Amino acid sequence: MGKQSLLRSLPSVDSILNAQMLRDLTGTVPRTLILQSVRAVLAAIRAKIQSGDMPMEGELSADAMAAKAYSRVLAISAPSLRRVVNATGIIVHTGLGRAVLPESAQRAICDIASGYCNLEIDTSTGSRGSRATHYQELLASLCNTESALAVNNNAAAVLLALNTLAAGKEVIVSRGELVEIGGTFRMPDIMARAGARLVEVGTTNRTRISDYEQALSEETALIMRVHSSNFRMIGFTESPSLSDIVNLAKRHKVLVMHDLGSGSLIDLSQFGLKGEPIVDQSVKAGVDIVTFSGDKLLGGPQAGLIVGRSDLIAQMQRNPLARALRVSKVVIAALEATLKLYLNPETLICSIPTLAYIARPLPQIEQQARRLRRRLIKCLPSNVKVELLRGFSEVGGGALPGEQLPTRLVALSADSAGPMEIARRFRNADPPVFGRVGEERFLLDMRTVQEEEIKQIEHAAVQVLAS
Repeated sequence: MGKQSLLRSLPSVDSILNAQMLRDLTGTVPRTLILQSVRAVLAAIRAKIQSGDMPMEGELSADAMAAKAYSRVLAISAPSLRRVVNATGIIVHTGLGRAVLPESAQRAICDIASGYCNLEIDTSTGSRGSRATHYQELLASLCNTESALAVNNNAAAVLLALNTLAAGKEVIVSRGELVEIGGTFRMPDIMARAGARLVEVGTTNRTRISDYEQALSEETALIMRVHSSNFRMIGFTESPSLSDIVNLAKRHKVLVMHDLGSGSLIDLSQFGLKGEPIVDQSVKAGVDIVTFSGDKLLGGPQAGLIVGRSDLIAQMQRNPLARALRVSKVVIAALEATLKLYLNPETLICSIPTLAYIARPLPQIEQQARRLRRRLIKCLPSNVKVELLRGFSEVGGGALPGEQLPTRLVALSADSAGPMEIARRFRNADPPVFGRVGEERFLLDMRTVQEEEIKQIEHAAVQVLAS
């Protein structure tokens, strides 16, 4: 049959809509959604025929097209954002939602989102207030600084700070710190959007204090230090200390800004992790403004946190951009709840999931891995091999590149499917399970698996490998 004959033989929209499965959807989803789905299916079939890619005979019936439209309606009407199991071993996984929120932050979100709140009202006077008052003093106190401000993310924090303090002026940065950090976030691009003029100094691997000094001019607004975050430079390198840069800036009466990227409020070397700067250290060195993320090592909600001198923070709050970049009431609720956990060092690590995953003892991980392995051996056919392997986890989130945490892996391999196919099946299970592929196996890293997720992994494994 030719193209035109096939096109003429296609069922009408009404005949597809009359299919029982689509009629059953009436009243549960808008009719317009059903109609749009039917038209989309017909359009796809027409395009396929016109391209010369002839469809199978069974695809052309009204029932077959109704089934496709039905699946499309369900896909559109079902929640897109779903809970998944993170068995990748990457603790701050940027693709899987970054930091898992503490229980107190989860409760705070539910409480504030379920009713009205005093977001911008002073309850003592009844007058309008600032939403920053709910976290400002607490965050500043934890960072040992004068003031603080939260915006949408760390890129927004850098943008607001530079636009406020250096628009139309020069910002001096080492060439080795002009980084790109995921999602096409490039420091030179952010500076340009902020209206600052970039002045590059030094070389990729070696920058001296004299390079900064020679670049200073009457147009210099600030010297910016950028933590490399997601890469590490080793070998023939040189960089002045933060204190040296601060002293130089003070002599010439210019500001110093330090972008920490992930940022941490505690020393992570206690867990064998080295190289991640602490916010308090930058403040003690005399830096005027420090920026970092709320949803990475801090373990809270997505936010860009700016701490430093109160007069500079006040300038940023008056910038019209601050309103465009401000955080919502639910973010403030989660941020405040997370920050309050830092007031109690004795319970901090176990209270914040990000820190708990980092600090998780290897014997505990191994015990959980052995338990999952035993359960999988019982429920899977003999042609599926289930092994226990040694491996390493990563912090992720652009933090601590090259630093690894020892872990235990449950490894799956099967005669009927390769590791990439097994990974695909697990991702499409209910709930989706994300692991990683290595050593010709599908690997489940138990460091990032919660206890209640063991049964979910077992259920997913039965779905994808039992038959």
